[in-house]
Amino acid sequence: MPDQKTALVTNCTDFAGPAAVDGLTNAGWRVFAHDRSFDDDTAWERFAGSRPGLKRISARDPEAVIAEIFDRAARLDALVSNDHWPAKSAPAQTLPVADLRANLERLVVDPFVLIGAAIPHFKVQGGGNAVMITSNRTRLPQAGAAIPDAARAGQNALVKSLAIELAEHGVALNAIAPNFLYSEAYYPKAIFEETEAGRAHVRECVPVGRLGAPDEMSELVVFLAGARSRFLTGAIIDWSGGWPAGAPRPV
Repeated sequence: MPDQKTALVTNCTDFAGPAAVDGLTNAGWRVFAHDRSFDDDTAWERFAGSRPGLKRISARDPEAVIAEIFDRAARLDALVSNDHWPAKSAPAQTLPVADLRANLERLVVDPFVLIGAAIPHFKVQGGGNAVMITSNRTRLPQAGAAIPDAARAGQNALVKSLAIELAEHGVALNAIAPNFLYSEAYYPKAIFEETEAGRAHVRECVPVGRLGAPDEMSELVVFLAGARSRFLTGAIIDWSGGWPAGAPRPV
């Protein structure tokens, strides 16, 4: 398929990763899938078994991921940086600073390095689209959430600044900022779909009254990855079913 577009999805086994991979694949893209677990053949086979045609990226370091892509493909039309890390909630004085460093490393440093490594290639090929999966959790700060809030705020700031820097080169960088997206990373089915307490929490907080479905996320990923208008850049798109408008106020 000479006109087939090529995409990279990182950390693709959780959060918005499966949605991005499936949406792009179903839309006819050639998709390279990265996950740190894929150096285990069993983990790769488990993920790729129902997704024929998916290409495995075996590199772990962000710069090496980009290098491997361009060793195997002539161009990269879209990069989807899907970044997640456990969001521990506890009083700040009880959490080691190592937790903050780990959050910043995975949620801010890794995508910064990944996109930075792709920039020279995007410039040479005349442009491209980059999509970061971030979070809008910082719209309603919670006690005990200083570490994940700081990391996610850093991600969204990164999108705004890098979008300005990349605009003149025909590269659009936008973010999808979800909350209440079904994923085992943050809203596991065993709690939020299979218990009445979990379902009640979602109904109370989310005006739509349910978790967001991965196939709904797919639509937006595919749109941003394939958008021909690079005038849309620097956007952080809330994707949370109307939250925090429906969130209960602290007593």
